[in-house]
Amino acid sequence: MAEAAPQAEEAAEEQGRIRSGALVGRSLPAAILIVGLPVLLQQLLGACVGLVDKMLAGGLPQDIVVSAMDGLGVGSYVGWFIGIAMGGLGIGGQAIIARAIGRGDRGEAERALGQAIALSFGWGCLVGIAAWVLSPAMAALCELRGDAAGHLVAYVRVLSLSMPFCGLMMVGAMCLTGAGETVRPAVIAVVVNAFNVVFSWVLSGADFRLPGLVIENTLGVDLGVAGIAAGTAIGYFVGGVLTLVVLVRGVRDLALRIDFMRPIRSMIGRVVRIGVPNFLEGVSMWTANLGVLAIIGMIAGREVQSAITAATGSGSLAEPTAGEGLAGAHIIAVQWESFSFLPGFAIGTAAAALAGQYLGAGNLRMARRAVFVCTGLAIALMGTLGVLFMLLGTPLTELISSQPRHMALVPELLFICGTTQIFFAVSMVVRQALRGVGDTVWTFTITTVSCYGVRLPAAWFFGIVLDYGLVGVWIGLCGEIAVRAGLFLSRFLHGGWALKRV
Repeated sequence: MAEAAPQAEEAAEEQGRIRSGALVGRSLPAAILIVGLPVLLQQLLGACVGLVDKMLAGGLPQDIVVSAMDGLGVGSYVGWFIGIAMGGLGIGGQAIIARAIGRGDRGEAERALGQAIALSFGWGCLVGIAAWVLSPAMAALCELRGDAAGHLVAYVRVLSLSMPFCGLMMVGAMCLTGAGETVRPAVIAVVVNAFNVVFSWVLSGADFRLPGLVIENTLGVDLGVAGIAAGTAIGYFVGGVLTLVVLVRGVRDLALRIDFMRPIRSMIGRVVRIGVPNFLEGVSMWTANLGVLAIIGMIAGREVQSAITAATGSGSLAEPTAGEGLAGAHIIAVQWESFSFLPGFAIGTAAAALAGQYLGAGNLRMARRAVFVCTGLAIALMGTLGVLFMLLGTPLTELISSQPRHMALVPELLFICGTTQIFFAVSMVVRQALRGVGDTVWTFTITTVSCYGVRLPAAWFFGIVLDYGLVGVWIGLCGEIAVRAGLFLSRFLHGGWALKRV
């Protein structure tokens, strides 16, 4: 009997270990690094490309910079929607693969991979068609006029051509993450971003401006904002092809098999059941933020009306640039804020993969611990970046644009967002962990309630009712992040996510 207890403990410990994939035998800190560091690199490169796109827009002829930045800024929201659309399928495949890898079931993991990849190409085609058709409506909703609206439509329509390959790249990367493999997607991201930067610069015709340095583009191609989008589209094409090559060759305990790409009704149902709430959550968040852009458009319209009224009273002409630059200032601040997402997203990805695999292995204690450790790490890193935003708003703004409108607004917006980075860290990591274990109905519910019950009303109240303008909008947005963090943390502490079947 004395020997039975140690043997039972040893058996229980063995039962709770991850049984296949890249994380077999790894300690928790090592597993977080293995998953998180390549994702951090991947996200850093993506953020740098977004930054370069804004810098290229700032290097276009001075008479179109403000309108180009407004069009590209709203166009960036289309890029965000693309990620949301593909993430629905991706999280379905990732959650199933993580559970299967955790318990050592390679066959189920490969069936989920095959169905997710097959669906991603067709879904990418549909997303591309929708983006092409709806781009003028988006310009109208955000009250973009003239050149700014033209830049937006051109950007979105060029980007829409690459959506099937974007789907392959993004969904494939998420499925690999479910198996604990993030190095190869990171390497692909390096190649994709290199293509993106080079071709965006070559095709846009823009000069690349840095403080005290201008790299002139003398190559003779001058597609403007459409050229910036073309560089991104070329990058997606390369990324989709490389991802397929990696998946067909396979990684540890996971490979893409052609016979598993034929429709398997039961697996399609599982992927869709997890993915649809995640997609709807993303749509909810995206449409709410599109509503924020509409509010910013209303603020710009107020400025135009005020300028007309003032000019009428004085007998002079209204300022032709009245109302311009607000969308651009907003997106510049969002671009810099996205750098704080990097550690949060990378660590949240690790939390999602680990929680899913530990649940698959039957180890709830380690699943909880992984999420708590990841959340604490994200708080430390994102809180530090928040302090930098608060202190360095002016020089950060100058790296993208020295337009007076932007310089007057962006530093103040960065200061506001810097104060809430700790809450953002909690929200990002816990939300991703819940998604990674398949608790997507609750993440959808929390996000929707927070966005429409708090985010939009707060942005409207501070920006329009109190007439604080764009600064007021950001006060409302950042306040909502704190509320959302509390809601996600409450769901995690409740523990219902541990009972989800995928």
